[in-house]
Amino acid sequence: MYAIIETGGKQYKVQEGDVLYIEKLNAGEGDAVTFDKVLAVSNESGLKLGAPVVAGAVVSGKVEKHGKGSKIIVYKYKAKKNYSRKQGHRQPYTKVVIDKIQA
Repeated sequence: MYAIIETGGKQYKVQEGDVLYIEKLNAGEGDAVTFDKVLAVSNESGLKLGAPVVAGAVVSGKVEKHGKGSKIIVYKYKAKKNYSRKQGHRQPYTKVVIDKIQA
């Protein structure tokens, strides 16, 4: 059984027990989170597609930790104009373990 959920502007295919690194959520470590924007659910009876979401479907999980991703370098440069800017960025994330899919 799997589901396709949407969170943080992205879509994820999840199964029970999966570990997700998603955009940062406003939830403390150890808190339970629910994702109600379920776009599709597949189980032994077949595939249910939502228009745009599946009615009554909920995916629940638990926040394991918060963190920051690896650093990326943003470098701006204009040739022959003596212009260059270097900036780093680390995207915050939330690590979530999927507990249950209810459809």
